[in-house]
Amino acid sequence: MQISDNRDFTRWFIIVVSFLIVVLIVWNTYYLFQAFKEEERMKMELWADATEAISSPTDDKALETVSDITTKNNTIPLILTDAEGIIRESRNIDESILEGGKIKDSIKAYKLLEEFKSQNNRLTIEYLPGEFQYVYFGNSTLLNVLKYYPVALVLIILLFGVVVYIFFKANKISAQNRLWAGMAKETAHQIGTPLSSLLGWIEIMRADNVEETTVTEVEKDVLRLQTIAERFSKVGSEPELQELDIIAETERSFAYLKARASKQVEFIFHAPATPVKVMLNPELHSWTVENLVKNAIDAMKGKGRLEIILEEREKYVKLKVCDSGKGIAKSQYKKVFEPGFTTKKRGWGLGLSLTRRIVEEYHKGRIKVLHSEVGKGTIMQASFPKLR
Repeated sequence: MQISDNRDFTRWFIIVVSFLIVVLIVWNTYYLFQAFKEEERMKMELWADATEAISSPTDDKALETVSDITTKNNTIPLILTDAEGIIRESRNIDESILEGGKIKDSIKAYKLLEEFKSQNNRLTIEYLPGEFQYVYFGNSTLLNVLKYYPVALVLIILLFGVVVYIFFKANKISAQNRLWAGMAKETAHQIGTPLSSLLGWIEIMRADNVEETTVTEVEKDVLRLQTIAERFSKVGSEPELQELDIIAETERSFAYLKARASKQVEFIFHAPATPVKVMLNPELHSWTVENLVKNAIDAMKGKGRLEIILEEREKYVKLKVCDSGKGIAKSQYKKVFEPGFTTKKRGWGLGLSLTRRIVEEYHKGRIKVLHSEVGKGTIMQASFPKLR
């Protein structure tokens, strides 16, 4: 318990520290963005002062300096207007819109001017006494990139959160699978001892000349228990697959279940006339059929029509189990395969979860609720890849 608590603390500590680091980066980026914006405004003020100084009498060296300032702005886009708002000059603007003071696309030019007005406060130039011009400037390419940087970081935070969630969920599922596999193997081990004893008692019954029919039926059930024990022993380990006829294997399980089910259930079996070879583990495939059939019988409350259909396709063979039971709501099609999900008053909700694992992980097939209608019945379908 202490070890588990320490692990949880370490995990949450790492998550919190990582989150704080990302938040710090976002805050630092925002601060950097504001600093760059302020610096660009100072550059524009200097440019405006230089432009204003050019129009004033001064010595040649000073004139050369301020002229240098006005021509070295190669990054910040700006538009110069007169007092009436008419565009007179521009810099670092797309030449298809504005080229110096020449307007190429008036609609886009004045739209860009309105955009600059919303981004930054204008600067005023008094080029002659009482005569004013106004400078409107936008954000440079660097600032525009930085503006979207926090958004990218927020997306990184979300991605980080999703990855952490998936990691812990997968870790939890893996731990649950190991637990169930351990429990299954232990169950198989525990069943093994009394089974050996029961097989011995069967031989004693034969030696005592007990009616053969009774002995045979007891032996069948003991052998069935052996099959169940073998199934549980294979959970959590890679089962051995064999090239088998899926029709014969399915029919064998079907016949066993039919003989022991309620006589009020009408059993029907349809399959191709010729064998269909697939890679199967007979014990696990028998478990698949048993789970699907028992679920169907439970859905019909022990009374109705149950049909197993095997259909051969080009690459797959489809096993359909159809019942006339209570049906499944469409919203629950995927939930029925989740561990612990059950609509019964009794049960662990593991049957279909184990069935999906047997079909998809061990036999590389697919299983799904093909169709269901509440109050009318359900069709479950498992598909297995054929041997070519």
